[in-house]
Amino acid sequence: MSKSFEAQGIIHSIDQTREYGQNGFTKREFVIKLSGEGENPDYPNYVALELIKDKCALMDAYQPGDEVVVTFNLSGRLWNAPGKPEKCFTSLQCWKVEGAGSGGAAPSQGSSDPFSQMMPDYDDDVPF
Repeated sequence: MSKSFEAQGIIHSIDQTREYGQNGFTKREFVIKLSGEGENPDYPNYVALELIKDKCALMDAYQPGDEVVVTFNLSGRLWNAPGKPEKCFTSLQCWKVEGAGSGGAAPSQGSSDPFSQMMPDYDDDVPF
């Protein structure tokens, strides 16, 4: 299992969900401009991330300009073709997106977690 990483940034662009192959594999790419601690606004860093399969819907609640905290896994693959040099492809596979303001809450347009809207609020203070 790979290690998870976290980054904070402002959404620069969001691509459409695209389907690949005959099996219905879906992927959605988006770009954030890093804005967390240690980032220098004079030299912005733009990072492309991807969502795959059922995670593609996470971006539906956001739009360019929203500040988010993303959690992702770093993955890479080698590609070999006869007569060509070996290539390494790296991807940042995002699996969690939260609004950066007010403790990680999603933006006012809606939550990135549809189940949280269906669950009633319970008092976590157990009396025993």
